[in-house]
Amino acid sequence: MTKRNKSMGEELLEDAAKLWLAHDGLWFQAVEKRYGIETAIALDKEAWATFTVLEAKRIISRHNIPENGGLEALKQALQHRLYAHINTQEIIDETPTSFVFRMTDCRVQSARKRKGLDPFPCKEVGIVEYSLFARTIDPRIETTCLGCPPDAKQPDFWCAWKFELVED
Repeated sequence: MTKRNKSMGEELLEDAAKLWLAHDGLWFQAVEKRYGIETAIALDKEAWATFTVLEAKRIISRHNIPENGGLEALKQALQHRLYAHINTQEIIDETPTSFVFRMTDCRVQSARKRKGLDPFPCKEVGIVEYSLFARTIDPRIETTCLGCPPDAKQPDFWCAWKFELVED
């Protein structure tokens, strides 16, 4: 199997995503060093609550994703997040009204593993991030965390999220 050559635009986007993630990590570490992990996570949740909505709205606009487009719109939007350019992820259809999104290789967690560090406990932040991202795409989508550090590492993924379209 041959690896596909990336275009200059794809390379630039991947590099920008890596720099964005590096800044996010450095910011978090600085806050954690000064104020402790609990405060760092609380502030990270606050920042992600704003950023994830902004990212979703820009993806909707840039890629002409229909408002209230349901699970198909969310699947499309997830492929355009900054994470999608630097992490390995997959979507597993469950039912006509639900799917599972799994991060099979996470740049942050893989780097920590290489350095002999414990996984970063991102579940609290992830719940805010993924729930608000999905609801921005379509307010009828509910998000459930199926596993995310500090939960025990699963053999096939770092984190997994179930998205379900719930009609009133």
